[in-house]
Amino acid sequence: MLTALSIANIVLIERLDLDFEAGLGVLTGETGAGKSILLDALGLALGARADNALVRQGCDKAQVTASFATPAVGTPLALLLADNDVAQEAGEPLLIRRTLKADGGSRAFLNDQPCSAALLREVGSYLVEIHGQHDDRGLLAPAGHRALLDTYARADTAGVSAAHAAWRGAEERLAAARSALAEAERDREWLAHCVAELQTLNPQPGEEEELAEARAVMQKGEKIAGDLGAIMAAFEGSDSGPAQLRGAARRLDRLAGDHPLLAEALAGLDRAIIEADEAEAKLHEAARAMEYDPERLETTETRLFELRAMARKHGCQPDALAELTGELAARLDAIEGGSAGLAKLEAMVAETAATYTHAATALSDLRAKAAVRLDAAVAGELVPLKLDAARFQTLVERLPAERWGADGMDRIEFLISTNPGAPFAPLAKIASGGELSRFILALKVALAEEGGADTIIFDEIDRGVGGAVASAIGDRLARLAGAGKQLLAVTHSPQVAAKGAAHFVIAKSSEGIVTRTSVHELSDAGRREEIARMLSGAEVTDEARAQAERLLEVAA
Repeated sequence: MLTALSIANIVLIERLDLDFEAGLGVLTGETGAGKSILLDALGLALGARADNALVRQGCDKAQVTASFATPAVGTPLALLLADNDVAQEAGEPLLIRRTLKADGGSRAFLNDQPCSAALLREVGSYLVEIHGQHDDRGLLAPAGHRALLDTYARADTAGVSAAHAAWRGAEERLAAARSALAEAERDREWLAHCVAELQTLNPQPGEEEELAEARAVMQKGEKIAGDLGAIMAAFEGSDSGPAQLRGAARRLDRLAGDHPLLAEALAGLDRAIIEADEAEAKLHEAARAMEYDPERLETTETRLFELRAMARKHGCQPDALAELTGELAARLDAIEGGSAGLAKLEAMVAETAATYTHAATALSDLRAKAAVRLDAAVAGELVPLKLDAARFQTLVERLPAERWGADGMDRIEFLISTNPGAPFAPLAKIASGGELSRFILALKVALAEEGGADTIIFDEIDRGVGGAVASAIGDRLARLAGAGKQLLAVTHSPQVAAKGAAHFVIAKSSEGIVTRTSVHELSDAGRREEIARMLSGAEVTDEARAQAERLLEVAA
């Protein structure tokens, strides 16, 4: 709900501060006083195109600030603000500010945080509806008709949306599986050959390193085989060094007790024999490890070269061949079992499609029933508004399956026929300005408790009508305001003005070459005088004042 509006240097408005409350507020004034300027200023705050012609002559910039009631937690507006990181303190008003420079350019702010004009327009769409002679938004936009009907029908569309998402998700998974299977089918022969080749080779992790090390050792053994044989010959036979050391040790053992030095010499010989034995053992062990066997070397090299060749073929390291074998075998198995997998996915698509169709059909039926009720409710409002020859119809058209979506399977649009026998057509195409405003009022009254912006502005909805029709318009505006809405009506009709809970008068004054527009709220006495002026014209008569008093009494 709009709580305050502050305007500075907009066309003829030098400075203006207004406070608003819930209910029906009416704005009156003589033609040309500047009522449209007030609406242009509010439109600027709500994200309308920034036209520097709005800046008051002689001023550098203009500014409009609008204050709205705190958005309720969890509402679409509150979520939109949160998604755009606009801080909103609990209990604090939502402040919208727009500045416009005389030399072009504008800036927008939400709660004193800079924002884009696009975000301002989106926020404004939740806050205010403006219906005027040339309105092309709100109820005239078919894009919003489905949501209005669903709200009127109290339909829960979340289930349809979730069912649609599940259906489309299943279709996407099926399409991806079919694509993958088709690609795999093209590779079947190659895969079969590769898997057979790799499984025959049977590569093992770490095998390439082991083979390379064994090959290197055998190649070294071939080079040192002669030297190693000569060395080992020195340890063999009765004349070998170790044999002579053992013989000397035996003789010395008989003499060791005769002198301490002989005992020490015997201990040294024993150590030498032990070291020689260990050296001989290591030589034999090395000989066995480095044993050169041409056939074994050839076998090792063949295996090593096969592994490396296979790795080059598949563009990987030899150690990765074992894992690659598993991956390619899995792909081949997937082709073999692909048909069974597709069957499961196809069944899932059929199941989710049936779930969506059931939910969307139920929603469509609910919409059709609600459309009949809405048409009847609007029809009941047309006769008092002097639209008795007109007819209203809510079109609920079943779309072809390829156009079904998260919102269901229907196209929804509000249509009218203004003359007997005339075909139904969209609201904006066949209704005149006055008729259009009254159609919108009738529809808004029918939808009074079914959502929409909390603040609704009607700009001269009573143009071209008077008497009983104007009174009927006033009654419906008051009824709509009583349904928890805030209405502001720019009017030339005394019957409508009398219905207002608050009355603002717009006046233009001149001082020399300076012209200003002012707005102020009227007292009870001021209201009577203004309504009397609207009844009588330039000269306010006592009869007009009496008539104004009667209108106010009836409205009360």
